[in-house]
Amino acid sequence: MSEVVAIIPARGGSKGIERKNLRRVGGIALVARAIVAAQRCTEVDRVVVSTDDAEIANVAREWGADVVLRPVDLAGDEASSESALLHALDVLEERRVDVGILAFLQATSPFIDSEALCEAVQLVRSRRRDTVFSAVETYGFLWSRGAGAAATAINHDASRRPRRQDREPHFLETGAFYVMRAKAFRAVGHRFFGSIGIAEVPARSAIEIDMHDELALARAMAPLLDAAAPIDVDAVVTDFDGVHTDDTVTVTDRGEEAVRVSRSDGMGIALLRRAGIPVLILSTEKNPVVSARAAKLRVDVLQGIDDKAASLREWADAASVPLSRIAYLGNDVNDLGCLEIVGWPVAVCDAHPLVTASARVVLERAGGDGAVRELADLVLRARERTASIPHERTPS
Repeated sequence: MSEVVAIIPARGGSKGIERKNLRRVGGIALVARAIVAAQRCTEVDRVVVSTDDAEIANVAREWGADVVLRPVDLAGDEASSESALLHALDVLEERRVDVGILAFLQATSPFIDSEALCEAVQLVRSRRRDTVFSAVETYGFLWSRGAGAAATAINHDASRRPRRQDREPHFLETGAFYVMRAKAFRAVGHRFFGSIGIAEVPARSAIEIDMHDELALARAMAPLLDAAAPIDVDAVVTDFDGVHTDDTVTVTDRGEEAVRVSRSDGMGIALLRRAGIPVLILSTEKNPVVSARAAKLRVDVLQGIDDKAASLREWADAASVPLSRIAYLGNDVNDLGCLEIVGWPVAVCDAHPLVTASARVVLERAGGDGAVRELADLVLRARERTASIPHERTPS
């Protein structure tokens, strides 16, 4: 039987923002967000990422998508989305995948409406429309600049200013998704053909990322728009100062240092260990206090680390735990490298603003005040939920 296949073109290069498709919004890479949006649509049978980039391909596979590697000549600045889609359809045909309906999703739209995507697929499946695209309703007065930069009204009579309720709306493409009959698309080579329909989406979801200010805006919106998800992971890694402690230290007249830690954090780690979830403390500082606390908790510890991300990769490889299945809890800018490579970047509530902006979850508790226990409880709760639902595991 023919399938509904979502294809996400995601090349490695980009003009406006370097490595744009791997930039994170709400702690998740843009290409991964598009994969999840497609997976949440019950009408989609298969999700495919078309890319020329090995790192994007790895991320796509980690999040449960198939991968089509496209040639270099279809991955440059001048290559069209249509060329990538046609190539992907050819490859899928070689793999004996019968694509009946094609859903083209763009990773640069971080808030793709999965429900609207399903409705678009249903419109095409029912043959009421041949192609459907996402759009927002607008009553804006549009103008163009002509010769000498003179303004000319486009969608209205400039001599009349009718009230909103007296005007018919127009619809602006969001670029988030386009759904179409695959066979007809291959014949015409363009996403618009036959009977064209509109899938209305909320204006709040319509942002498209091409420049850095749009990326910053999307990151600010993510905590407001993203639905909470269970922190389903196989390992927990934490910083020490500012996470297990309140980031302060007491120094005696002999130069000896002492810190305050939370007993509830110790219990949280004990519960993680009991559940078979490995824990690592990763610290830039080399301090006997850290060693003593790790020994007390009976967890792995790496100290005096300049490149924390590299050390985390090595530890994950040795433990045979994919980075996508790790939660990392941090509080300051030296944690950013680790937060960028794990599936679940987490921040304490009093973390540096750059850390909270990079986090997928910001905890309610501060460092040294039960933040580690809070994360442990969330991880264990997710594991219990996963165990109660056969074959379910949230992508990370």
